[in-house]
Amino acid sequence: MATTNNRTAEQVRRDIEAERERLAIAADDLRAGMDVNAQLKGKLPVAAVAALGLGFIASGGIGATMRLLMRRGRESRTKARYGPFSFVDRD
Repeated sequence: MATTNNRTAEQVRRDIEAERERLAIAADDLRAGMDVNAQLKGKLPVAAVAALGLGFIASGGIGATMRLLMRRGRESRTKARYGPFSFVDRD
């Protein structure tokens, strides 16, 4: 059974199979390039610090720290003042 471009059905099947093989190899190469574990292996300490920092920010740590550092002088003697904020001495 010949087609209009003089290729037989067997030749078309072989071409399709060869193209499938090339696509499978290309897909495997892409998967290997997208392996997050392999990419993070050398940068794990940096990634851990970044995750810790983002967790601290997400949990409101900055607000809590600023409230601790910038308490108004209600409880103790004011050491320094900047606008509505003041540093206090709790002796």
